[in-house]
Amino acid sequence: MAPAIGISISDHLTGKPGLGLRRTGAAADAEELKWRNLELEREVRERREREEEMGRELERTKGMLKSVEEAEERLCAQLGELEAEAIAQARVYNRRIKALSDRLAEAQRIIAAGVAGLKVQ
Repeated sequence: MAPAIGISISDHLTGKPGLGLRRTGAAADAEELKWRNLELEREVRERREREEEMGRELERTKGMLKSVEEAEERLCAQLGELEAEAIAQARVYNRRIKALSDRLAEAQRIIAAGVAGLKVQ
């Protein structure tokens, strides 16, 4: 079987495949305008679809942003509550440490007085 050879000839004026034959006059112009109009309509349709998709994407992003902002507010409120609780606990611990320090100082004073009393006798 002999190898096949394909030849593609394109119309040098329109860039579309063909034999380079063009109609003359108004019919050719009308056909060219019709073809161009179809191309422009297709481009407009594609851009509208893309614009609609971008609008939907924007709405999804706005929804996500709102959710994130609400979560941030909840976390900030929780953090504030935890900080207040930590401060309250620190105050309780400081009072407890002060009370224990006072008791220890009193015990040391009593022991020192007892030891001093033993030495005097």
